[in-house]
Amino acid sequence: MTIGAASGISGTTPAVRPVTQADLIPVAKAYQAWVAGRLPVLRSQVGVLASDVAAGDTAKAKADWLTAHLTYETLGAAYDAFGDLDSAINAAPASDVPAAQDTNLTGFHKIEALLWSGAPAPASQAAVAGLLHAVDQLITQFATVDIDPNIIALRAHEIVENAIQFELNGTTDAGSHSNLATIGANLVGANETLNLLSALLVNRYPKLSSAKAALTAAQRLVTGFDHAGTWTPLDELTRAQRETLDAQLENLVELLAPIAAICDERVASQ
Repeated sequence: MTIGAASGISGTTPAVRPVTQADLIPVAKAYQAWVAGRLPVLRSQVGVLASDVAAGDTAKAKADWLTAHLTYETLGAAYDAFGDLDSAINAAPASDVPAAQDTNLTGFHKIEALLWSGAPAPASQAAVAGLLHAVDQLITQFATVDIDPNIIALRAHEIVENAIQFELNGTTDAGSHSNLATIGANLVGANETLNLLSALLVNRYPKLSSAKAALTAAQRLVTGFDHAGTWTPLDELTRAQRETLDAQLENLVELLAPIAAICDERVASQ
């Protein structure tokens, strides 16, 4: 979406009070604290998954894999701060080789491929051990990094864009067919960023209430595909369901996109 002077939110429009670094730093610190609080939860959930795999309980491992994976998928605005560990934890499968056979794939999607393909237990155990190690490294690393204050506003719409690009077309599916669940988790992450930015946006973005309503509507729609923990696979959506989902997510991206420009750090006029 192009932001022009007529929209009332251009960087040169004097009616909009500039967002400064002093405005953005508390938002970044609040988001960083939220992520820091979620990482031990993630570690505990991956630990439960490891116990399931060690016990040979594939059904429980599948359910607990999804729980842990969705927790990670809510943290989209922090991935830059995670560095290479993001790839170790959640890299997407390659397109030219089965995920279970991809020797370069690690983390959640490798475990997904192994669990849903019925691979031997030792392979799954090794993959989960690698994920545990990566999450432990992430917890240690994240305690010493700072999230760029300018990133939060940018990620508000990019989280949803990535969900459309990689989840809505099934690119990341390694066997669980849980892309709609992942989109739901991504929307939770987008909602967290929007909530933290709301105080800055309320007098700067006339469509803030529309963006919030669109986000709530998208979350409600996606949640409707959850049937007691079993999510509708993408290829089982009806044409009408798919069109509605596409339209709601695209509308949401359009409404969230101006936030990055509005919150672009500038020096207020003297």
